[in-house]
Amino acid sequence: MALACGLGLGLGSGPVRAEEWGVDALMRSLAQTKSSRADFVEQKYLSSVETPLESSGELSYQAPDRLEKRTLKPTAESLVLDKDTLLLERKGRKRSIPLQSYPEVGAFVESIRATLAGDRAALDRNYQIELEGKRERWRLLLRPLQAKAAAMVSQIRFSGQREHIETIEILQGNGDRSVMTITPQPQPSN
Repeated sequence: MALACGLGLGLGSGPVRAEEWGVDALMRSLAQTKSSRADFVEQKYLSSVETPLESSGELSYQAPDRLEKRTLKPTAESLVLDKDTLLLERKGRKRSIPLQSYPEVGAFVESIRATLAGDRAALDRNYQIELEGKRERWRLLLRPLQAKAAAMVSQIRFSGQREHIETIEILQGNGDRSVMTITPQPQPSN
């Protein structure tokens, strides 16, 4: 997909310049994706286990507020974020969690959804935002502003290229962490 927001149109006698890189430019770039599908491999590093726990499956995103994570291995499970409700399904059991009832969980879930949607305002409500790198290779760091949320998740790191997120690393307050590597699935041709 062409990155439409990557170039500014110069008016007057000055040269045409590329858009200045920063958090706002990254958010505009990410907001260009209205739907996507990807495969993931996630490794969880827990202090109670010597080797990382690995899972894999599929992700799908539909802007602005639907995100699905279908774990296929080692055990099938599904997490669906649809607007303000998180739906969990594991071993035939379903559970619906309204995010308003769990503000710390809601802030964490919103970090992923808001980043995918390129929603800077939503991120600013809950996180200190820091961007490193350039458009071709960047890393976005989110640190929770609220103490309760920070006790649960101390930092979330997204890394990628242009409008593509390649990894999401979550550092928990207790020192455990997870790293999800994302590989986009080919988009169907029209």
